[in-house]
Amino acid sequence: MARLTIYKDEAVDSTVVSNHFIDEYMEFANDAQLKVYLYLLRMMNAHRATSVSDIADKFNHTEKNVIRALKYWEKLNLLKLDRTEDDTIVGIHIVALDSPVPDSRRAAASTFVPMPAAISPVLTNTVQPVPTQSITQPQVVSVDNVTAMPTQGHDVVAAYDKPAYTADQLREFKNRQDTAQLLFIAESYIGKPLTPSEMKTILYFTDVLHFSDDLIDYLLQYCVERGKKDFKYIEKVAVNWAEEGITTPKQAQRIATRYDKSVYAIMNELGKSGSPTTKELEYIERWMKEYGFSTDIIFEACQRTVLATDRHRFEYAEGILSSWKNQNVHRKSDIQKMDDLYQQRRKASPERTRSIGNRFNQFEQNGYDFDDLEQKLLSN
Repeated sequence: MARLTIYKDEAVDSTVVSNHFIDEYMEFANDAQLKVYLYLLRMMNAHRATSVSDIADKFNHTEKNVIRALKYWEKLNLLKLDRTEDDTIVGIHIVALDSPVPDSRRAAASTFVPMPAAISPVLTNTVQPVPTQSITQPQVVSVDNVTAMPTQGHDVVAAYDKPAYTADQLREFKNRQDTAQLLFIAESYIGKPLTPSEMKTILYFTDVLHFSDDLIDYLLQYCVERGKKDFKYIEKVAVNWAEEGITTPKQAQRIATRYDKSVYAIMNELGKSGSPTTKELEYIERWMKEYGFSTDIIFEACQRTVLATDRHRFEYAEGILSSWKNQNVHRKSDIQKMDDLYQQRRKASPERTRSIGNRFNQFEQNGYDFDDLEQKLLSN
């Protein structure tokens, strides 16, 4: 297809958007976040007042989504929200983007999702205009008469805790205009009518995790394609995505592809094929996230495990990796130093060393009896 030449007429009325915003932020923001930010620029440049409810009505979003978008841009330092001691918003500063975006902020833009608030503010304020200033200067939009009210029917809970929804709340959810289509999609993937408990899980995805319908659709498709129709498994994946900052199907696909490659590579190193069980997945996630090991260190532990045993390999690898974590192993060179130290001690005190013919016993000097571990595993 031929390249397009772009022309413009002289702009009589226009809003200036930073090139850094277009280059670095647009790719990762969702629909609501983009609309709110651009509309704030528009109102500021036009010296016109607006409100959260006006923005919500204009773009057919909820006030909660507008507030979440404001918090998203605040987290990325494109906005600064002035608050009183009781967390009431009293001002919005639009921060100028007149320099390259730091790598840390660019990374945050690709992964950040605002933590679901325990209290959902309902803003009854107006946004007051300010005098025109240079685009290179931070801009301020003042906010007056802000009030916060708890969402009816919801208790204050931790970020991703699943509420105990009542029958009335479930009935209200089912009666929403767009819920019928969402539940139909879920039933199509699962292959059966949803139970009330499963419907409450769908409600949890929208209410607490703030997943869009498109993201829930992709979540169900992702899990079902892997042979997982259990809603406990689906919920676990959803929470994992929320913690990873996933807000769109595109981000989920990107993370899932990288995640799957690592998981299945580790499975292959342990001589396993097919999808991991829930328990196996817990082990792998612990090694990568809680222990913070790179795949090359995990592969090394897997190779030593395969040399040592044909049974209970995940438990055996866990023994190695937990020992390495306790000994502050961070890279493969640390493992080599431990191997060298063991050989030195073995030469100095041969009577204290038992040889069992594999690389796994090289960590006996650290006080972790791997022979005993192997015997316990093989006796199960």
